[in-house]
Amino acid sequence: MGKLLLSLNGEVQGEFQLNKERMTIGRKTDNDIRIDNLAVSGRHALVITILDDSFLEDLGSTNGTYVNGKIIKKHALRDGDVIGIGKHELKYVNEHASADDEDFEKTMVIRPSSATAAAAAAKGAGLSTTGSQLNAGSPRPAPVAGGMPLGKLQVLNGPIAGKELELTKALVTLGKPGVQVAVISRRTQGYFLTHIEGDGRNNNFPIVNGKPIGVQTYGLKHGDIIELAGIKMAYVAVM
Repeated sequence: MGKLLLSLNGEVQGEFQLNKERMTIGRKTDNDIRIDNLAVSGRHALVITILDDSFLEDLGSTNGTYVNGKIIKKHALRDGDVIGIGKHELKYVNEHASADDEDFEKTMVIRPSSATAAAAAAKGAGLSTTGSQLNAGSPRPAPVAGGMPLGKLQVLNGPIAGKELELTKALVTLGKPGVQVAVISRRTQGYFLTHIEGDGRNNNFPIVNGKPIGVQTYGLKHGDIIELAGIKMAYVAVM
């Protein structure tokens, strides 16, 4: 588990364990990490932690969020990174961190298409775009192989309708930056979907089987229909 060391002018003011999936940084009192300084926005930045890795996102702050002296919008934190917020610094400490910006920045961009395309794709893939389960004859949940599950996403609409995305990486980021972004993490217990883009104040959460997942991580089940940035995808446990 990583942690952040808060300092001002070289003097450490606090230590924060990243023991929650989502931790906000800002001037308001309801932030997980509060920095009481006028140069810091009320809700300045967000840290999302998945497995051993943490990701930093600026929440549209007035003065910006910096990592190692460079302004960022999103950044996969590495051990030793120094986050600059106003006059304060937050040093990230986690020798087990393994993610890089490709896990976070190179988001799979998806765009909506017509309902006709969605229906055609669903028919070709043997899926239902309205129900929460796959049609009969679709692959059934598979046993865990080598201690890790095997799964994939089948795209039901849009320009890449009918395409399949194998979920073999520890983290797969999906969505459209600036609109809606989520990450699927692969764990020994299964696959888990987590909202990333923004802090959810506009209830812009991914939808699974017709319901928003909220701020909590959602454990995917075979046949779940995910709606994200206007695209429908079915989660399939591979045989």
